[in-house]
Amino acid sequence: MRPTGIGWRAAAVAVAVLGGLVTPPQTGSADVRAAADCGSGSFHAEAYSNGGTWTARRGGAVVHTGTDMRAAVQAAIGSLTAGRTSKERVVVRQGGTISAGARISLPSHTVLDACGTIDVTGSGSGDQAPVYSRGTTDVEVQHLRVTGTPLYGVFMRNVTNVVLGQIDLRVSSGLGVRIDNLGDTSVRSRNITIGDVHVSGTSTHGVETYGVDGLRIGTVTARGTRDSGLLLNNTINATIGTVDAQNAGTGTGYAAFRVANRNGRIGDGYPTNVRVGLVRASGGGRGVFCVSESGGLVVDRVELSNTGNNAILVENCHNVTIASQSGTVNGGGEIRLAARGEFANNSDVHVQNLTVTNSAIRESPCGNNTVFRNNSLVNSSIDVC
Repeated sequence: MRPTGIGWRAAAVAVAVLGGLVTPPQTGSADVRAAADCGSGSFHAEAYSNGGTWTARRGGAVVHTGTDMRAAVQAAIGSLTAGRTSKERVVVRQGGTISAGARISLPSHTVLDACGTIDVTGSGSGDQAPVYSRGTTDVEVQHLRVTGTPLYGVFMRNVTNVVLGQIDLRVSSGLGVRIDNLGDTSVRSRNITIGDVHVSGTSTHGVETYGVDGLRIGTVTARGTRDSGLLLNNTINATIGTVDAQNAGTGTGYAAFRVANRNGRIGDGYPTNVRVGLVRASGGGRGVFCVSESGGLVVDRVELSNTGNNAILVENCHNVTIASQSGTVNGGGEIRLAARGEFANNSDVHVQNLTVTNSAIRESPCGNNTVFRNNSLVNSSIDVC
């Protein structure tokens, strides 16, 4: 029999669709709303478990039965209309176990809504992930929760028009979400929307992009990621709401929020095209880190405390504004503007509107058109050009 309960019967609950994401009714706690919403609404195929047996079905037709969750989910996806040009939706009703050496592959025009927790076990190699997509368009993951030992929680390469909704990755290895264009670097991955990601326990970054044009992220919450909470590489036209990190990159040179590898560079210039509303970091490595010919960046607000490395490091970057609205730096490493000899020196960097407590601001070597203004120092020093 098919399972019953709140998630199953929630199809009768009226929901609003905004930007491709299903938005639950605004009552009760956020966790309750998300749990109630997952799986609700119309769908084209489903996979569910009953007594250890997984069933995949489309309408009244059973397309798979067995004990392997991954096989059942993939069979449900495979039952969708061949050659479709609009999205069709698969709902996974419960959680289960997937090997780290396997993946659920999403073809173009596919929506996955995964209720319950996918626990990844064992080890693997390469680009395996519980959710994987490559060379596709119009792919959406509405809900996803992953635990265990994945290589990646979500891996997508050379994709366009991707929506990730509520993503919760509480793992003990791997990288959280990776979206890149490294299958064909002549074409960027484009039009990527991520609602909210909570990621903890990774053995590398929480969320990382490389070669993306058009990125929108609501919130990245990083807890104890070994490396950066959010890392943008060679990504342009990005808008980030909040990066909220605790102990991200502890003992490393990584940061709660890092941009690298010509991030924000368009052609030969750095027009403002990467904007972050808030970076909040406590503990860990660095707070904000711009490096390797990146720029075109505005961070509206920062709240940085007790970072083990630089609270802020800007190194060989161009057209960067830190704290366009306001910011606090309390303890931890200094705010540093620096340069390596292999790249052009910093230019057009603005550090402003900060209250700096028990720390320092230092510039060495002198950059081009560097501006420090409206910064308040509390038991702190400044040494700039």
